[in-house]
Amino acid sequence: MTTAHRQRKEDHLRICLEQDVAFRYPSSGLERVQLPHLAAPEMSLEEVDTSTRFLGHALRAPLLISSMTGGTEWARTINRHLAEAAQALGIALALGSLRAALEDASTVPTYQVRDIAPDVFLCANLGAVQLNYGYGLEHCRRAVELIGADALILHLNPLQEALQPGGNTDFRGLLDKIAAVCAGLPVPVIVKEVGWGISGELARLLHQAGVAAIDVAGAGGTSWSQVEMYRAPDESARRIAQAFEDWGIPTVQALIEARRAVPQAVLIASGGLRSGVDAAKALALGAQLAGIAHPLLRLAAQSAEAVMGYLQEIIQELRIAMFCTGSRTLQDLQNLPVVVRGAPTAYHAGPQQ
Repeated sequence: MTTAHRQRKEDHLRICLEQDVAFRYPSSGLERVQLPHLAAPEMSLEEVDTSTRFLGHALRAPLLISSMTGGTEWARTINRHLAEAAQALGIALALGSLRAALEDASTVPTYQVRDIAPDVFLCANLGAVQLNYGYGLEHCRRAVELIGADALILHLNPLQEALQPGGNTDFRGLLDKIAAVCAGLPVPVIVKEVGWGISGELARLLHQAGVAAIDVAGAGGTSWSQVEMYRAPDESARRIAQAFEDWGIPTVQALIEARRAVPQAVLIASGGLRSGVDAAKALALGAQLAGIAHPLLRLAAQSAEAVMGYLQEIIQELRIAMFCTGSRTLQDLQNLPVVVRGAPTAYHAGPQQ
């Protein structure tokens, strides 16, 4: 890993921990979503079952700790605390981009967590654009093997790359290359944005390419244009980054678009989810998993126990939201008529495969 690459990773961690990098506008849209309260649910809270299966793996709750970091000693501590919490709670975990590990073997241990998380549904992660910069199927296979991953995430981040000094901005022909990875890799491929959302049309094209799941990763959570603004080398670059502070497809819009465009797709919702109620809303709108990242970062820098405490609250909030809508199972939750304020009619996610 080059000095510049290592510095970028350390800068990203520091800025996300020390600065306000959340979207101001647009919001995720989750505040506009209303689940139908049922005052007589005819069930007990203890009957609520949050368990699910995701890409063939059993989870005790439909949560994903979304990709954050790797490649530095600081990142190693964070990843291991996240992994310990994921193992204890029976939820999924995605690691940060493994590009550093592929280019510098000394960084591999910062990603390796199988010794403390043997049962976790674990996702490796690479930038999809690297498929245009010398990476291929073997690099993807190696990333999966290095950490014993169950799936590979390919992330899309054109705006971030355009704002980064020296960013990789050739995104031509990526859908065909993603399709080749899907066809050749022995584990499922997930495609996600990094926080500006995936449109319904792109979700359709990704599904056609053979992608096993799509993380819509909408606007409303961490804004990487804000992060890059804090890293800008001069005032001109800072102003350019700042111009994109309201860019992106809000999470709720991206999720509804993707579900309508590809009713049978496996979807993950991330981008501004901050509570178990948010997770319940995202699941009712058609997601199979709810992804959370930034709220866990500062906690993961402290301890696994701090991460577990926060996630246990999220799970309990989800259980109570399900109870108060009469949803014994996640399938019941997805069959609810959901009101999105400002929309002309109630929204039904309907049953998914």
